[in-house]
Amino acid sequence: MVDTSSSMKRIKVINDPTELVPILRAVDTKVKREVFREVSEDWRTLKETEAKYGREGREALQFFEKMKLVETKWVSAQSQSEKAYHTYYMSFHINTTCTVKEISEVLSVAVMPDKEFCALEKRILTLVGDTGRFAGDISEQFSMSPIELKSLVKRSVRMEYRGHRIEKISE
Repeated sequence: MVDTSSSMKRIKVINDPTELVPILRAVDTKVKREVFREVSEDWRTLKETEAKYGREGREALQFFEKMKLVETKWVSAQSQSEKAYHTYYMSFHINTTCTVKEISEVLSVAVMPDKEFCALEKRILTLVGDTGRFAGDISEQFSMSPIELKSLVKRSVRMEYRGHRIEKISE
């Protein structure tokens, strides 16, 4: 049964080019595409998704949740409560202007090989530490533009912006 609540009408307006990173990463593997399609059609539990797609399916849902692409609710299943997921937005409205340099930085982060991204993410997280760090300092230390750094943070499920600081996400 497809949910026809107000969530079905939400539109994600994208004004910042770095917001493209999570959307592009949401469909960068066959499993993510399938899981995203399923949660756009109906509510799916973590258990159902993991049973069908394994660890990669579970990680896809966790990624979607961090990127705020899905909403969650608790459902009863066999006398237990389980978290269920459904896409938060049913369409995207992309309205952004940026330079060729900026869009190339955004897209290069979105398509960066996982191994390269993980190594860079680890270095940034080491610098961020447990207390966080001003984004300008990190940008300067890594010789990258603020757009490139913001794109990297948007791709990561381990760090986020809080104001002008980058902080680790507690697990």
